[in-house]
Amino acid sequence: MESNLLSAVFLPLALFIIMMGMGLGLKIVDFQRILIEPKGVFFGLIAQLIILPIIGFLLAGMFSLTPELAVGVVILAACPGGATSNVISYLLRGNVALSVTLTAISSLITIITIPLVINLGMQTFMATDTALQLPILKTIIQIAVIIFIPIVLGMLVNYYRPKLASKLEKIVKWLSLFFLGLIIFGLLVKGRADLLPNFLQVGGVTLSLNLVTMFLGYTLATLAKLDEKSTKTITVEVGIQNGTLAITIASVLLNSPTMAIPAGIYSLLMFVTSAGFALLVRNRKVISV
Repeated sequence: MESNLLSAVFLPLALFIIMMGMGLGLKIVDFQRILIEPKGVFFGLIAQLIILPIIGFLLAGMFSLTPELAVGVVILAACPGGATSNVISYLLRGNVALSVTLTAISSLITIITIPLVINLGMQTFMATDTALQLPILKTIIQIAVIIFIPIVLGMLVNYYRPKLASKLEKIVKWLSLFFLGLIIFGLLVKGRADLLPNFLQVGGVTLSLNLVTMFLGYTLATLAKLDEKSTKTITVEVGIQNGTLAITIASVLLNSPTMAIPAGIYSLLMFVTSAGFALLVRNRKVISV
């Protein structure tokens, strides 16, 4: 898969389809769930939008990374949730409504927060390279296009053609995993010569980000005394980042394949840790609220 085809065409298209698929399962009532399940939504959003970026900055600074890879970790930490976390929450028999609500609300808020967090990451780790700084307003508009518009289109289909939306949503959920896998495959093929060095360099920090944030989500849910299904969901929503969006921002908006490496490696590892979490849940060694 050619680099320009992957970054200029396939990535934006895949993300558009994924986000529209998420919109197919959304209704206005999902955004009102903050009034129905305030504790779960509140703790989930605080963890996703505030604590996650902080952890990303701390881990990026703790590990020996190049400035570009450090910023890549920050980009990843700034992109919470996504369709993948919804699918995993569904497979774990978690609180899917809460999962979708957190993803929906955080997706809208991150239109503003992502450019701010990334610029701060560039100032922190690439202080001498001001040319790569993101123009805030332009980036907000670009992220709104790749997040907000497809979600709204999906919601419109759901509103006017709910039966069609229900059928399409089930298909797109699995297509989301397929698209993510194809994107990762394309990145790995493109950078196969540097795969082992890259994995050795960012594998530790991305695995740490995944495990630390999953533990954080579980701990917050336990302290909030949420039920078992909601605890599973908060663990997944806080611990699983939107790798597709992070790769798109790094590759397309910043035109930096290097910054996309952490998200690519992370997207491979998160399936392994999610499977491990699923086994723990099945064996009831975890989630005892």
